[in-house]
Amino acid sequence: MTRAAAPAYLAGAILLVVVLGPLPLLLTRGQVTLTGADFAALRFTVMQAGLSALLSCLLAVPVARALHRRRFVGRGAMIALMGAPFLLPVIVAALGIVSIWGARGWLARMGLPLPSLYGLQGVLLAHVFLNLPLATRMLLQGWQAIPAERLRLGESLGFDPWARFRHLEWPMLRSVLPGAMLAVFLVCLTSFAIVLTLGGGPKATTLELAIYQAVRFDFDLPRAAALALLQFGVCGLAVAASARLVRDAGFGAGLDRSLAPPAPAGWRRGLDGFLLLLTAAFLLLPLLAITLNGLLGLPAMPAQVWPALARSLIVAVTCGILSTVMALALALAVAKGARGLEYMAMLPLAASSMVLGIGLFLAVQPFVPPAALGLPVTLLVNIVLALPYAFRLILPEARALQADYGRLAEALDMRGLARLRLLTLPHLRRPLGLSAGLAAALAMGDLGAIALFASDGGATLPLLIQRLMGAYRMEAAAGAALVLMVANFGLFWLFDRWGRHAAV
Repeated sequence: MTRAAAPAYLAGAILLVVVLGPLPLLLTRGQVTLTGADFAALRFTVMQAGLSALLSCLLAVPVARALHRRRFVGRGAMIALMGAPFLLPVIVAALGIVSIWGARGWLARMGLPLPSLYGLQGVLLAHVFLNLPLATRMLLQGWQAIPAERLRLGESLGFDPWARFRHLEWPMLRSVLPGAMLAVFLVCLTSFAIVLTLGGGPKATTLELAIYQAVRFDFDLPRAAALALLQFGVCGLAVAASARLVRDAGFGAGLDRSLAPPAPAGWRRGLDGFLLLLTAAFLLLPLLAITLNGLLGLPAMPAQVWPALARSLIVAVTCGILSTVMALALALAVAKGARGLEYMAMLPLAASSMVLGIGLFLAVQPFVPPAALGLPVTLLVNIVLALPYAFRLILPEARALQADYGRLAEALDMRGLARLRLLTLPHLRRPLGLSAGLAAALAMGDLGAIALFASDGGATLPLLIQRLMGAYRMEAAAGAALVLMVANFGLFWLFDRWGRHAAV
């Protein structure tokens, strides 16, 4: 190990300790017999994640296709809108869904007959709202990656829409769609806030929610440890399956020439327009409801909102910076050939906020009251869980930097802080800002480990919103949700703007 690679191996060691370190505790404390309710929670966890992934990705296919082949005023704004739900704190998204689809929501006031929002149907609706944009962006990139030469060849051969789909679009979908479905499946597999808010009882309980109930209500630590092991195993299997699901589309390399994609007219044009309008309404209405209800609820907010916001900002900013620093160290080392560290960087995907939280809870509980470590443990968990996303954003640029300037930097004996200041930061500032913004946004809206550790006076803003909703103080919760949404988007914008400003 070289001196320059020491930070990367230190970051990898931290990941190993935090993710795998609690496993011995879980194994020793989790030796209990799981009940039928626990296996029902396992079945519901896998079922809701699978259905959410299937619905999100199947709906994303026609939406991404329409976005790819249509050019219209506001297209760029709609593509940007696709990033908003992923950055939206989950508890705020749940509040927006309730405002539109709930028994007293906007649609119910219009006289539309709606089924109950609580239960499987509510969980699926919220997950599609959160993950349809993510799947659409992934599939849109797949359509844009089809070489222009293949499109031109298809036109010269007289491909009709069916032939174009069969020979060009279907190979791309076979390559991209499994990865998109797996990504959404993993996100929904570890969903906690949505199920806590919209689950609707024992028949709609996931493993994450069962862990929370075992700790907070029953204080049954052995059962919570056993459930955490089960959750870790399910996530690990899903991550291991990812390498086998992704396949090459087989198009080969193009010349990076741009070509306007074929845009069929007639009824297909009308259908594309209808799908895009419907998708925009589906995504915008909850955001609009959060804004309007929040403005009305601002006077009803309790004084605890501002200390909770301060705690959330401390966690988010610290997580954004530290997670990005660790991801940068790992990405630079991997770009120089340390392939083993790449697997370490992706290891947290096999865990979840609740699984890591219960592991750390068991570790500190014999020595320190867990409530005293609420914020530090929440911060540590969020740093670890955000790192794979930051790593994936930085790694391609780090590899390009090494390929373009690595040998020159070695020839000039540019090392350490000088190389970081003069070469690395100027060229990687854009992905670094985006990574820090994404990590901060994810930490700002997290409602996982803090739910296990926080005392009454140590809640972050998402946890306070959940408690206000549980106490049926919906106006106060709406006002706090608006504050959280504005702070979350603002924090992401500040980090991203730092990355875009004066970037090479």
